[in-house]
Amino acid sequence: MEAAAGADVVVMAAAVADFRPAVYATGKIKKKDGREPEPVALVRNPDILAEISADRSRPGRIVVGFAAETDDVLANGREKLRRKGCDLLVVNEVGERKTFGSEENEAVVLAADGAEVPVPFGPKEALADTVWDLVAARFG
Repeated sequence: MEAAAGADVVVMAAAVADFRPAVYATGKIKKKDGREPEPVALVRNPDILAEISADRSRPGRIVVGFAAETDDVLANGREKLRRKGCDLLVVNEVGERKTFGSEENEAVVLAADGAEVPVPFGPKEALADTVWDLVAARFG
């Protein structure tokens, strides 16, 4: 959060997990007499993208988020854009041989003003170029 405070553009390309363990083990959790392990209780992590997007103390700052979706990609992406409050949201579908571990990707860049820019399957560098072109256009 501190690193974003003075930034004109914040790109949140990697997401923090939605949940984390409520309690951390201080050492190795060992098998005991064949018993099943205790269930792991989870708590919600802070929503860093939403918090940075809501902080409008730096006028003109542009916040770019990413959304990896598994179903209803555009509908879920539009809802996430609304909920997070960022300026641009790069939405892509994840699944077998898609996005993670690949040098290529396809996505749709959703904008808070309603614009939707599809980026066809190709090198991830092309997607990055499209995102930066959209950011630059918003600086006018």
